[in-house]
Amino acid sequence: MRKPSRRSTAVRAALTTVTAVVLGAAGLTACDGSGANSPGSEGSVSATKPSPKPTPTWDTSPRSVAAVGDSITRGFDACSVLSDCPEVSWATGTDKGVDSLSVRLLGRSGAAKNSWNYARTGARMADLPGQMARAGAQRPELVAVMAGANDACRNSADDMTSVAAFRSDFTDALRQLRRAAPKSQVYVMSIPDLKRLWSEGRQNPLGKQVWKLGICSSMLADPDAVDAAATARRAAVQSRVEEYNQVLKSVCAADKRCRYDGGAVFGYRFGQGQLSHWDWFHPSVAGQARLAEIAYRGVTAKEPVD
Repeated sequence: MRKPSRRSTAVRAALTTVTAVVLGAAGLTACDGSGANSPGSEGSVSATKPSPKPTPTWDTSPRSVAAVGDSITRGFDACSVLSDCPEVSWATGTDKGVDSLSVRLLGRSGAAKNSWNYARTGARMADLPGQMARAGAQRPELVAVMAGANDACRNSADDMTSVAAFRSDFTDALRQLRRAAPKSQVYVMSIPDLKRLWSEGRQNPLGKQVWKLGICSSMLADPDAVDAAATARRAAVQSRVEEYNQVLKSVCAADKRCRYDGGAVFGYRFGQGQLSHWDWFHPSVAGQARLAEIAYRGVTAKEPVD
């Protein structure tokens, strides 16, 4: 037999090597398809699975602010009797004595150009969806919310907005905002402690006379009465406010771009100096300044207050 040449031997060796590589690859493919017991199966699945979207980081320095809510956000009775005074609003005012949230965030000139106040005196939570729709049209980077006091402040405790309706309206309000401004951040202020308002304001004779005109009768009617019926009425209003605040917290928590103040406004121990001297109910200029301070602290915090 003729002895194989060096060239044929090299070719045969190369063919053997190629065959081994191909068979090895086929074997690996078969192993990959054999199920979860395959060492490579887990990596193969994770490689094709889309990565979850990261949770948006809260921007502590938004460049535009819209405000929604009620008479508190309009500065009602802070400057003159029975009048709105938006220039002292805790959210968007320009008054130097308040140093509003928008001024603290944007500077005075920036606040004048890039802040909007859609709050309305007398508004209840049912009015918030419409306000949110208007705010959303501006595509603000931050929407400041303070609403709900008027849902508890009714002619009687029986007239207060139900918790279910309050939840539905607030949920709808956020939905309206998201339709127009899906990326806007929302900062929600809690409803103030109305029972503390009664305990502070009743110390002033003038305040009690003004309350007789019908201001927040569910809580403030017959301010000197401490009988069982009056005590039960005030407790019912206070309980409803606490329930409303829980709604604000839980609904806000379901929106990844919403932050609740952790009950900071409700827990603030305001005194007579922070109340309007025309009605002893709405915040004075000093009271508006304290609200602005609370809001700014919450918006600029690295982590939300629980």
